[in-house]
Amino acid sequence: MKILLVGANGTIGSAVQRELASRHEIVTAGRSGADLTVDITSPDSISRMYQEVGQVDAVISTAGATHFGPLLELTPEKNELSIESKLKGQVHLVLLGLPYVKEGGSFTLTTGVIMDDPIAGGASSALAGGAIRAFVESAAYEMPRGIRINNVSPNVVLESMDKYAPYFPGVDPVPVSRVALAYRKSVEGIQTGQTYRVYS
Repeated sequence: MKILLVGANGTIGSAVQRELASRHEIVTAGRSGADLTVDITSPDSISRMYQEVGQVDAVISTAGATHFGPLLELTPEKNELSIESKLKGQVHLVLLGLPYVKEGGSFTLTTGVIMDDPIAGGASSALAGGAIRAFVESAAYEMPRGIRINNVSPNVVLESMDKYAPYFPGVDPVPVSRVALAYRKSVEGIQTGQTYRVYS
């Protein structure tokens, strides 16, 4: 398969590329250091990326920034990061990408554990993840040409604990290689409308 991997340079994106590269052609996309440059907060940038890559069998998104911080300090401006990047960015990858995904292809988006297991400072991120999950579950019924859509919801990964440990007290992180397997299941499997939770 020819797979477009958006967010390929991140911790999870890099692991997904390692997992799939031996069996598939991977075209990477990101803000920098990738085959294609894309800013997922810009529909025009997303459209240009698809025009460059052409037809693909699958699109994987491990991209999307979110805001972390106390609820009482959460402003509409800070919340926009989660909405514009994680939420709208991934939805736009689907809406603008449908003409470029072949019959029977797939989209795999990324949500996250805190939509199911709240943490202090995580309300904005949980909002985006929960909305993406709802979009995936609903959109699966209307996808054309047998195209599938799923989302992967990872726990905090072991390789990122140096950055995120203060937000996840008492949480046992998962290896990023295990998270990557969920993306493989989504791309190479037959299911649609699913949330693949990798929490333990």
